[in-house]
Amino acid sequence: MSRKLNVGLIGHKFMGRAHSNALRDISMFFDAGAQPYMKVICGVEDDIAQAAEKYGWESYETDWRKVVDNPEIDIIDISSTGVTHMEIAVAAAKAGKHIICEKPLSMTAAEARAMYDAVVENKVKHMVNFCYRRVPAVALAKELIESGQLGEIYHFKAIYQQDWVDADCPYVWRFDKKLAGAGSMADKGSHIIDLARFLVGEITEVAGMSGIYIKQHKDPATGEMKDVTTDDAAMFLAKFECGAMGVFETSRISVGYKNALQFEVNGSKGCVRFNLERLNELDVYFAEKNKTTMGFKTILVTEPQHAYMKHWWPQGHIIGWEHLFIHQYYEFIKAIVEDRDAEPSFYDGMVNMQVIEAVEKAADEKIWVKL
Repeated sequence: MSRKLNVGLIGHKFMGRAHSNALRDISMFFDAGAQPYMKVICGVEDDIAQAAEKYGWESYETDWRKVVDNPEIDIIDISSTGVTHMEIAVAAAKAGKHIICEKPLSMTAAEARAMYDAVVENKVKHMVNFCYRRVPAVALAKELIESGQLGEIYHFKAIYQQDWVDADCPYVWRFDKKLAGAGSMADKGSHIIDLARFLVGEITEVAGMSGIYIKQHKDPATGEMKDVTTDDAAMFLAKFECGAMGVFETSRISVGYKNALQFEVNGSKGCVRFNLERLNELDVYFAEKNKTTMGFKTILVTEPQHAYMKHWWPQGHIIGWEHLFIHQYYEFIKAIVEDRDAEPSFYDGMVNMQVIEAVEKAADEKIWVKL
């Protein structure tokens, strides 16, 4: 029988539900050498008891400290708002718990450094939930790049667009810099920054701009209009260590786009492009001598040889967004069982925050900023 790892989940809303779903289903499809057990979920709102029952948790708490201090807990899963991440993570590390944390890792690069130092000092496993690394099509893109099939990499272009914010949108915590740290650049930009590092390598210099277009939203609790202090949209240029150049854009006000994370990697021999709204597909172009047959082809990434797909359904049967969290937990549990470093780690989360802060500085001061 597999070893059991008791999980304590902090946060029970959007991300808490996604993580709960992954924990509930993982053992049906994957054998990571240990089985996660949904021991306790923690939340501060009135519906935490109902959430615990609905999601399948054994018990619930309203104070995260009780979860961290529980000697039965092996893994702390931080799915709460960003302002809470550092305090919970540092306490969990000191308590000897392995930690998986939602992105962005922290509010600031300094906080991220403190979190990274804590997990290293206490020798616990750590992972940031940049789950788009776990898309099989993204894994295929990385394989093509690393194998040299695209040749020398020239360009990386990425856009992450959503349209959940408009003038009628009620005020939420993501509009408050004190709670969110940053807006679209942290929420969505952190994902495409991570994919850039994952696929192409380290970013060395950035120049950027950002804007707040809808200045106020109505607070549903008070009816008052409250100021927005985080960016609605941002974009930046980047230089990579390998010599490639990058273009990044994020927006939560791009009408017509629901969850469109798109990237393209151009090389001397070929190109790959991806769209999260069609996450089972990867467009690939290879330069050929026969100009009459050259062109992009779309690969349906559902074959058993593609990353993770042998664990799911017969080829041609697609997977969805929720499966990425299962893949992420599979990798995290394997790292614990095999006593090796997990990826993406708190180090990756720290570097990610350094890039975000560099972009903010570049936008504020209208300069290129080196990392």
